[in-house]
Amino acid sequence: MLAKLTAKNQLTLPKAVVRDFPGTRYFEVRVEKGRIVLLPARVTSLEGVWRKIESLGITESDVEDAVRWARKRR
Repeated sequence: MLAKLTAKNQLTLPKAVVRDFPGTRYFEVRVEKGRIVLLPARVTSLEGVWRKIESLGITESDVEDAVRWARKRR
């Protein structure tokens, strides 16, 4: 089977391949030993994570401060 690379660097996967991955909309892309490897990826919503953070009383400002602290050079 062939997949054509467009001028916009997009690939269209053959139906025969996609059929084996029902419901998959995203693929992780890797290069391994000179080959392009696509792995089905599950994208989850962060809504549940934010609900948990809010239930703990952590604010968006707290998160920003923590990110700033973590990115400081040591």
